[in-house]
Amino acid sequence: MKGIKHLARHLDISIGTVSRALNGKPDVNPETRKRVLEAAEELGYVANQSGRALRQGRTGVIGFMMQTGTEITGQGDTFFMSVFDGVQAVFERHKLDLVALLCSSEEDPHDYLRRMVSRGFADGVIISATRRHDPRIEFLAKRKIPFVTLGRSLTDAGQSWLDLDFEGMAEASIDRLVAQGHRRIAVTRPHDDMNLGYVFVDKCREAMARHGLTLDDDLVFRSTPNEAGGYQIARGVLANPDRPTAIVLVNEAIAIGLYRGLEEAGVKPGRDIAVIGRYSPHASFLSPPLTCFRLSLRDLGVALAEALLANIPDYANTYAQASPRRLWPFQLVAGESDTFTLPG
Repeated sequence: MKGIKHLARHLDISIGTVSRALNGKPDVNPETRKRVLEAAEELGYVANQSGRALRQGRTGVIGFMMQTGTEITGQGDTFFMSVFDGVQAVFERHKLDLVALLCSSEEDPHDYLRRMVSRGFADGVIISATRRHDPRIEFLAKRKIPFVTLGRSLTDAGQSWLDLDFEGMAEASIDRLVAQGHRRIAVTRPHDDMNLGYVFVDKCREAMARHGLTLDDDLVFRSTPNEAGGYQIARGVLANPDRPTAIVLVNEAIAIGLYRGLEEAGVKPGRDIAVIGRYSPHASFLSPPLTCFRLSLRDLGVALAEALLANIPDYANTYAQASPRRLWPFQLVAGESDTFTLPG
């Protein structure tokens, strides 16, 4: 593999001309550009990306921060893999590369992000798992680093964000269950300070109040967003002396554990308790089929990438129409896990 100096000597033309030809500059003779490109391919030319980044003030890399660990992702994470596919589909148009910034569940996310930013290897950042109050948002805004958040926060620096429509999911679930005669309805939320938990539970309370009902505090179950968390919720539901007749699951991974915990006690979803959750590839094998909310994760990734690029000067004009703040809708897919109706 040869560098630009070797390529220039081979062609007997200046390094500047070779550089302009490789970068598609308009002031290069078409015949010369053709010679340069053919020779580059023949000699196996590889650009010095670090040198180019220093000259241009750009790296061509975008970081996507997420947390790792079985407490966060359980036995696998199909959510982010699908989102990444959509993000990279957009970045490929501009020869940008996506790098996953994997913060251990044992490390403070703000400390991790500060360390990554200090290394200066990314032109922009996407952050996920937004907290109720999230110092990462203020940090990136003060450093004037282009970023977008997957999720909202009370910390608001005017940043672009996309978030799943948890309010719409809460309202549709409660309305559906109340129409089937349920009055004692349980809901779930993450175990930590993620903002989505507050958004979801608050909207469930509001929807139930609209029907003249109350969401009891003992029916709001916190858990880790994985299979073990779902199993823990099942045990909590079964231990309640006034057991709920229905439950709404905010996380896509907990349905499997919930089903197992209920069925070990002889309680069958769809027959003894109504269950509404979120779709995951694993949940598609549950019996009875889960009534769930589904969305296109790849399309969500595309929208995230376009929202970020709209904040980077080199691409802002191309993505001027990208929505800076947007709730991403769910689609309800009716299964059999909530089909029984209680007498009015």
